[in-house]
Amino acid sequence: MIEPNLSGLSVSKQCTLLSISRSSFYYEPKGESEMNLNLMRLIDKQFLETPFYGVRQMTWHLSNGDHLVNEKRIRRLMRLEPIYQKPNTSKAAKGHKIYPYLLRAPLLSSLGPLCLQPAGQLVSERIELALPLRRREMRLNRALIQIPLDGVA
Repeated sequence: MIEPNLSGLSVSKQCTLLSISRSSFYYEPKGESEMNLNLMRLIDKQFLETPFYGVRQMTWHLSNGDHLVNEKRIRRLMRLEPIYQKPNTSKAAKGHKIYPYLLRAPLLSSLGPLCLQPAGQLVSERIELALPLRRREMRLNRALIQIPLDGVA
């Protein structure tokens, strides 16, 4: 992609044309340390015996084995390997009933007679608010509450 010995374009100009920073062109990843590779081997070995161990139990197991580890390191190392299970808390169970969200119903059911005063204020004798109570047989029952426009009850 980028050729450093190109006579017509400098590396800086080539990086600008490709919309990448010059530092990302020179960056070389370090890889994992020997200690992390040993920990990953231990995690793999323990995972074959107890595949239900999560981050906390794996941290507890390794710390009992005289390894100085914390949850953040184990979580990062387990995230690198694609074989460890991840929780599926967002997926609904099969056959689970989906309840409707009743607060999406329109709150203002009707406005009283409106008129504009010379000062540009909107005046209404009353505003009726519709508040959903419960859903019964695909029908929404509502209770109407009358609130005066000036806020005085």
